[in-house]
Amino acid sequence: MADRLKQLQGHIGPLSGNFPAGMFAGQTAIITGSGQGIGAECAKLFAKDGAKVVICDIDGAKAEATAKEINESGGKAIACAGDVTSQEYNDELVKKAAEFGGGKIHHLVLNAGFTWDAVIHKMSDKQFDAMIAVHNKAPFMLVRAAAPYFRLTDGENRTITTISSTTGVNGNAGQLNYSVAKSAVTGMAKTIAKEWGPKFGVRANSIAYGYIQTRLTASKESGGFATFGDEKRGGSPLEAAGAIVALASPLMSYVTGHVLMVTGGRNM
Repeated sequence: MADRLKQLQGHIGPLSGNFPAGMFAGQTAIITGSGQGIGAECAKLFAKDGAKVVICDIDGAKAEATAKEINESGGKAIACAGDVTSQEYNDELVKKAAEFGGGKIHHLVLNAGFTWDAVIHKMSDKQFDAMIAVHNKAPFMLVRAAAPYFRLTDGENRTITTISSTTGVNGNAGQLNYSVAKSAVTGMAKTIAKEWGPKFGVRANSIAYGYIQTRLTASKESGGFATFGDEKRGGSPLEAAGAIVALASPLMSYVTGHVLMVTGGRNM
């Protein structure tokens, strides 16, 4: 499995040199939580295939660093740091993205999030409410703010991807708040697909990740690895990001309202 990861990285190549026009040429993508981890790798892949990318992260320094890396490698990106739980920030994010994209926005990747775990009988209201705020209300506010740029009949490729988790599908001890929030975003994607798909052609999907080796999971216990023969490892941020970009691509034009399990085969 490690060899296959090396092959993938070799195929994609380093983030260097001029980017050729790709399948996202002329399109604009907003990716929340893209200063690091899965979001940053997703931004790089979108840019590598021609998209203008808006880097959204609460950490301004990390957002700027990711945008700088893309721009210095021949891509096009801007950083727009802020708190996704603020409606004012979401409105400003959409405004800047539309200006950057020449009046158009094509893709939303609703990736920002974190965990705040506790067993049920010790979980506070603050812990529960925080998960709903960042994983549910924040993406709702961004989708609502971006609605005028998606409810169009110009036939262009437009997608919205919500980021879920196997915890949202199967539940997980000690993560009731996270489980509830991540369950909800699958329903969010399906509802967007039904509301904005038939007339406007917007495709909305959700990705439920298993164990991905990121900052979010770094402090977790190591029991969540996928196993392949004698080899045990979690997925890389690059592998995780690849699933997002694949769903957004025009090659997936007949896929919408779907929950894609990205687990390395775990829980089959």
